[in-house]
Amino acid sequence: MERRSTVTRMDLEFMLIDETAEPMALPLTLLRHITDDFSAEHEIGRGGFAVVYKGKLGNRTVAVKRMSNTFVDESEFHREVQCLMMVKHKNIVRFLGYYAETHWTMVTQEGKFVMADVNQRLLCFEYLPNGSLDKYITGLQWRDRFQIITGICQGLHYLHQNSFMHLDLKPTNILLDDNLVPKLADFGLSGYIAPEYYNYTEVTHQLSPLLDIYSLGIIIIEILTGRKGNIDVELVVESWSNMVEKSHSDVQMEQVRICAEIAIECIDFNPAKRPDTQHIISRLDQIKIMDGYVKTGMITSHQL
Repeated sequence: MERRSTVTRMDLEFMLIDETAEPMALPLTLLRHITDDFSAEHEIGRGGFAVVYKGKLGNRTVAVKRMSNTFVDESEFHREVQCLMMVKHKNIVRFLGYYAETHWTMVTQEGKFVMADVNQRLLCFEYLPNGSLDKYITGLQWRDRFQIITGICQGLHYLHQNSFMHLDLKPTNILLDDNLVPKLADFGLSGYIAPEYYNYTEVTHQLSPLLDIYSLGIIIIEILTGRKGNIDVELVVESWSNMVEKSHSDVQMEQVRICAEIAIECIDFNPAKRPDTQHIISRLDQIKIMDGYVKTGMITSHQL
């Protein structure tokens, strides 16, 4: 993974245009150049394990994630890159490339010189200027919220169908493009973790996609109500009854109801009772079909 790369800024810009282009090793010199040597002015996000910078490519922009020197070892980073390179979906942030290198340097520790390894671990992604979902929990029309809910479910379904788990699903890890299409980002090991993950006592207990389903339920509730916690379906429907578009009110109210029901099922304390993503997608597809019928005039709101 540490082999030298001759990718240029123009190459990276062409990758953004060509959606079929595969992620590749990127030179550190390029990543330094497009982020102005990782300057504070280019910083767009910071967490416990990494800092994210905006990288300028002429008329286009990328996001460069610089890992903390102590965050991951080489094998862990390799596994993360391998995973990112296999994941390609419209509702998952597009991965463009990586840089990885370890070198040794002499440092002082307790008055003595010691040799320490310095890790450079960087990931490059498409840049989404609208930022993360947490900034949009309130203030959106129902049509936009429904689009976001269905997009999150489709992205998660893709992961689960391909034997991946997210394990850090939360509004700050869901980014929105210019059209408010959601894209899942930042796979990890924390977040809205389901209760059984904290409370289990059996040694044989395994992480499973049902942990993501629990997180999904919490997120849908936030999108529906603007807050976390359990909900009453009828109260949610009633609160939306005066806010949906009058021309599509029957269909949109059914969408609200189905989303609320799905959310409640997702956060069931018993993991065995939570739906899988295939079941969720099937239910959402049915009400999307109904909405399509209304738009084309095939049925009237009275018939719904």
